Amino acid sequence: MSSLRPFCLTPALAATAATLLLLLTPASQSRAQTHAAPATPAPVQPADPASAPHAQTTVAATSPEQRGITARAIDKVKEVARSAGDIFSRVPCLPPKGGSKAMGSLPHVASKLVAGQPVVIVAFGSSSTAGFGASSPEFNYPNRLAAQLRRHYPTADITVVNAGVGGEDAPEMMKRLQTQVIDVHPDMVIWQVGTNAVLRNLDPGETAKLVEDGISRIQAAGGTDIVLVDPQYSPAVNQRAESAGKMIKLLGNVAELRKVGIFPRFEVMRDWHENQSIPVEGFVIADGLHMNDWGYACFAQLLADDIIRSVGQIKLGVNVPADVKTYRPM
Repeated sequence: MSSLRPFCLTPALAATAATLLLLLTPASQSRAQTHAAPATPAPVQPADPASAPHAQTTVAATSPEQRGITARAIDKVKEVARSAGDIFSRVPCLPPKGGSKAMGSLPHVASKLVAGQPVVIVAFGSSSTAGFGASSPEFNYPNRLAAQLRRHYPTADITVVNAGVGGEDAPEMMKRLQTQVIDVHPDMVIWQVGTNAVLRNLDPGETAKLVEDGISRIQAAGGTDIVLVDPQYSPAVNQRAESAGKMIKLLGNVAELRKVGIFPRFEVMRDWHENQSIPVEGFVIADGLHMNDWGYACFAQLLADDIIRSVGQIKLGVNVPADVKTYRPM
């Protein structure tokens, strides 16, 4: 398969492109709200029809050099849009072959969506959550997840908060659990953890204990579905196969004990390579660790599919006991 090529816009190009897109396509402002963000952006005032001629004059009055910069910036923006639109037409995002069906449900977030109430999802984790390796913030998994859910539920008020900090694992995450997770009062927490512990040779057992304590604190606050995401299948992680295997097993045990979800990222990504014959470089960047645009997109797609499936269960009146939250996607 052809690999996705990251690109980079300079601040000047990005600012120019953003300005033009706001002038030329005001509707894009509403689409931008699908993107998850750790902070609320400054509000953009609606376009004033009376100011439109002035805006057009301003664009037309730019120098030839500025028009050249503008054209290149717009080309880059179009390139991003094309990449986003056809990313799965190159290689489809498929669930693991022979994978187990979803078990249980995500009752809190699903019930909110069914009732038409606002939904808040916190993506908690390290660089895989922050989006290191993606060619643009638009392509990190929290933004992809938000966009997918909003496409499926266009009238819903859905917020996905990106609380990922690169390089962290359970010890550092526990220090910000209260302020960045519990105090947000989310309907769902997706907790990606364990990879950096493997790379740093931390004791998998100690990591599992911290994660279990964190889950207990989130559950004590009430009203939150929790899904753990285990380490990724990648060359850097596979070099420490014994430690990675222990971490994956222990996180699975914690999820079962605390009755929360587990997204088996390692097995999902291994299936991409071993059963779907996708080269590792097709979903991992050159550092041998982080996912690329396609990897993040498929990860988000599979997560979104399971949320959508859970909503469907509740709409159909499936009786899911309140204490049954454990599930495995696909």
